[in-house]
Amino acid sequence: MGTGRRSLIAAAITVVCAVTVLAVPGTAFASPTPSPTPSATSSPTPVTNKDLEAVRKKLDRLYHDAAVATDAYNLAEEKAEKQSAEIVALAKKIVKGKKKLDELKKRAGAAAAAQYRSGGLPDEAKLMLSDDPQEFLDGAGRVIQGERATKGLLGEMTRTQEDLEQYAKDASAQWEKLETSRKAKAKAKAKIKKQIKAAEELESELEAEEKERLAELERQAAYEAQTDWLDSGILAEIDGKATAQGKKAVAFATAQLGKPYEWGAEGPNTFDCSGLTSQAWAAAGQPIPRTSQEQWKQLKRIDIKDMRPGDLIIYNDDASHVAMYVGDGAIVHAPRPGRTVTVAGAGSMPILAVVRPGA
Repeated sequence: MGTGRRSLIAAAITVVCAVTVLAVPGTAFASPTPSPTPSATSSPTPVTNKDLEAVRKKLDRLYHDAAVATDAYNLAEEKAEKQSAEIVALAKKIVKGKKKLDELKKRAGAAAAAQYRSGGLPDEAKLMLSDDPQEFLDGAGRVIQGERATKGLLGEMTRTQEDLEQYAKDASAQWEKLETSRKAKAKAKAKIKKQIKAAEELESELEAEEKERLAELERQAAYEAQTDWLDSGILAEIDGKATAQGKKAVAFATAQLGKPYEWGAEGPNTFDCSGLTSQAWAAAGQPIPRTSQEQWKQLKRIDIKDMRPGDLIIYNDDASHVAMYVGDGAIVHAPRPGRTVTVAGAGSMPILAVVRPGA
């Protein structure tokens, strides 16, 4: 590989950070000075492992940022679905409330019509004009019942009207939240695409042999991290047995091996990291939060030494990745774009916490 391509790769590591700046309309840049054409006798300068290590670290950051944005997208989508369901439920309540109010109004109208047909004389006046004591007593009871019924009818109409007004306010509030979630989804989606595109452009500058060397560097970094984790002796302390639900979750997750990673996906053909873990536990009969950050926040945290198959390991300081522990120091997870669901070492990435779905 010539110096021109090597310089291009090195430059890409830095330039990719400024991808948004380069996209701003109206921004002008001076034309670069043409690189001297290598002579026929000059030897191509190879891309060193140091260069590739810089590429690897840059790719890690880009895909990490894409994972964070994916979590934000998934959370916004989850909220939007919940808010949409709330709006539908409120709409049904409004329809039902309006029907009830119409019925109450009909009943009130019927009562008013009956009074009009009787000459407009109140029941109390008719009662006082009666000469029959028994008729008086019977009428008194009917008057009391009528008054109670009228008051009850008016009270129910008032409550129904108030309920309708509250439902309308709640629906309006949910609609505003839904719009906020939609905007958050759009923003996160744009960031995901930008980060992945930058990573793909950086990788596209590599030759096939360099890509293989880069993959080997990734495997080596993961191996060294896993070795350090195992050398701590932690595996000797982990002897938890999977529950029946945990076994079902593990069986589902491992059945997805080889399926591609796709951000925002929950199966059945593609998954992102938390899509895999949430669907695995759903298959085991235990719904859990959709995103790795919410899984970290809401699920019970346990000590690593108490870990058992089916538990979830949350990675990175910002809880941007999650995997399922399957035993013997291994995990199954959906790593990142361009990769498939795979088995890896539990200590191959920086562990933030271990959480346990279910009781």
